[in-house]
This record gives sequence, structure tokens and C-alpha cells, in this order.
Amino acid sequence: MAEYHSTEELLENTSVPRLILRLGVPAMFGQFFNILYSIVDRIFVGRISETGGAALAGIGVCAPALTAVTAFAYMVGIGGASYMSISLGQKDHGRAGEILGNAFLMLLGISAVVTAVLLAAKRPFLYMLGCSDAIYPYAEQYFTIYICGTAASLCGIGLNQFLLAQGFAKEGMFAVAMGAMINVILDPLLIFGAAAATVTAQCCMAGYVLFQICRRRTPVRLEICRAKGRLMARIVSIGSMSFLITVMDNLIIILLNVVLRKYGGAARGDQLIACAAVVQSFMTIVFCPAQGITTGCGTIFSYNYGSKHYGKIRQAFIGIFLLCGAYIGLLEVCVQVFPELFTGLFLRDESLLGEASASIRMYTLALVGAAVQYALVDGVAAMGKVRHAFPMSVFRKMIYAACIFFLPMIWNVRYVFFAGSISDAVGAAFSIVFFFCVVNPKLKQELQ
Repeated sequence: MAEYHSTEELLENTSVPRLILRLGVPAMFGQFFNILYSIVDRIFVGRISETGGAALAGIGVCAPALTAVTAFAYMVGIGGASYMSISLGQKDHGRAGEILGNAFLMLLGISAVVTAVLLAAKRPFLYMLGCSDAIYPYAEQYFTIYICGTAASLCGIGLNQFLLAQGFAKEGMFAVAMGAMINVILDPLLIFGAAAATVTAQCCMAGYVLFQICRRRTPVRLEICRAKGRLMARIVSIGSMSFLITVMDNLIIILLNVVLRKYGGAARGDQLIACAAVVQSFMTIVFCPAQGITTGCGTIFSYNYGSKHYGKIRQAFIGIFLLCGAYIGLLEVCVQVFPELFTGLFLRDESLLGEASASIRMYTLALVGAAVQYALVDGVAAMGKVRHAFPMSVFRKMIYAACIFFLPMIWNVRYVFFAGSISDAVGAAFSIVFFFCVVNPKLKQELQ
């Protein structure tokens, strides 16, 4: 394989299909390792004798908020990395370095604010998320420890996007894999909780990423620089798409937990929330690696948009859809045929296994539609065209939220899990029409 001495050489002289494999596949595996943080925590906790179900429900309640916290990392990381790649495509190396330095300052500042606010308001916040008295002790312990590691989590995830954008996909994958492996090892050893294992692993990942991004061989290295409001505003404007998507996804999960609590009642509600936690665990396995593909390949869109290469952008859309579609389609078939293999990882209660398996089948009937969303929405956002990417993503979420709200009114509450399949099918259809009728003609005209 040819060796390239700069990001520009790699992106200019490598074919788009090879770039997708070189950048997307390691990033996909990196995100697969990343999901081991939450999946292993849930497996370890859910199989605890007697209290496992309640503890798993507690983690399920915390999960949307904790994922929403990482949305800040992706906002700064993806927004900054995309802006940096556009600058490299325009041959502005000085601005590229300033973007990285300002992104690091933003990550540190956001971490301090988020940690202080969430620790001060954790009790009312957790009850707002759907927590009950029975599961609060488990949720509170997990939440407190996890939030204390916010700085390591945000810096590790956010700065890793800059490694990926410069073609260091293997290093980015190793950073996440190292953290995940440490988490797997420490989960059964740390007597004071799965969250402590996760925070320790995130600190190790952040240290490794900082080492890599500061090395001399990295074309755009992290250096201390003066804060510039104009650069920070542009980073936020590009990364706001990723932030809003993540926040909205987690608000919908919160809505789902609240609806399950309301219509399921006290005892039944806890069981349904435990099933929802299992379903969301599977969706993490689906979505995080797919997001890894689009994140790793985002620099292909950004750089070629800056260089005005419409043909390469079109090839990237097709290649990323095929790669995401193959991965998501395989998982859809597996979970429809063998749902018990997955639900059995999390639950020992035989009465919950059957219900969780039925729930996961209902949720994933049109799962492959998500591949369309990832290719189109993330590709358009990587070029800084948030106002075009936003409608495609938001429409699907509006359909999802409407289904969660209305289905329990006309049907048994357990069938609310069909909301996932309905929104995947309708959202994919809308995105295809919107892209080819609105986005693509304007993009083609602009670049050609």
C-alpha cells in the first residue's frame, strides 16, 4: 500500500472506493469497540442475581442523558474536523491548525460546565427521565460516577475525530479499542461499579488520543492557540447537526421511557423500560458502527467539497450507502431470525426474555432504511450544509415521536416498539425524495 506524507496526498491520489475502505472500515470497528462501554456495563449489571433487572432499568434511564453529554464531543469533533478538512481542501493550513486548537479549548470548557450542572441537579433530573423510587439508587450511583469522567470522555471522543479526518483511521480505532478492552477487564474487578470501569477506560483513551494528536508526524498537530470566536462559531454551526440529532434521539428515548411508565403502570412499567434498554442496546450495535463509517469518511466529503470535486462526492454517497447497508442489513436479518441470542445476553428473567425478543423484532422490521439516512444526512452535513441535512433527519424523528405518543392510545402499550420500524421506512423514503429533488441539484450547480 502506498505511503502518503500528508492528508492532501492521501485524499487526492487514492480512489474513493479505496478511501472508504481505508477510512470507513477502521472507524466502523472503532465504534464497534466503543459500544462495548455501554453493552458490557449492561451485560455485567443485568445478570446480577435478584437486583439485575432493576439495576439494568436504572442504567436504561441514565443512558439517554449520558449519550446526550457525548453529543457535545461529536458537535465539536465532527464540526471541527469537517471544517479542518474543508480548509485543507482550500490549502489553508494555518486555519486548519487554529481550528484544532480552538476545538480543544471548547471541549475543556464544555466539560467543566456540564459536570457542574448535572451533578448539582442529578436527583430531579433522573426522575424527569422516568426514574422510579425502586431503581433510583442504581441510577444515581451509575450517573454520578459517569459524569465525573465527562472531561476525559469529551476530549477522547472529540479529538479522535481529528485523527480520523487526517487519515489516521487505525490509530483512531486503536484508541477506542484500548478503552473498550480496559472497560471489559475492569467491569468484574471494580467492586464499586461498572461506571468506574468505564470512566477509567475513557481516561486511558483520552491520554492516547492526546499523545497521537500532538506527535510530530501528525500533519495538523494540537498546539495551544488563542481562542477565536469566529472559528468556534463556525465549528458549532457545522457540528450542530450531529449535536441536535444526538440530543433529539435521546429526548425520544426519554419520551419512550415516560410513555412506558405512564401506560405500563408501576410494576409493568419497570419491565417495559428494561425491555426498552435491551432494544436500545441492540440499536447501539447497529448505529454506532454505521456512524463510524460516515464519521471516518466525512473528510472525503469535506475535502472534495473544498476542492470542488463533485464526481468524487457522488461516488462517496454511493459507496458509503452500500457499506452501511450491508452492515445494517446483516444485523436486521440476524435479529429477526434469532432475537433470543441477543436478549439472552442481558436478561436472566425468563418472563422478560420473550417480551424483550418480541420488542426487538417489532422495532427492527425496516432497519435497513437507516442506511439511507446515514449516507445522505451525514454526507451532506460533512460539507457544512446543515440546513439541507437537518430536514432529512428531523422528519424521521418527528414520525418516531408521533408513533410513540399515539400508538399506546389506540393499541396495547407493548406495540409502541413498532415506532422504530415505521420511522425508518417513512424517513428513508422522505430523505431520498428530498435529496434528489432539492439537495443534489443545488450541490451539482454549485460545484460544476
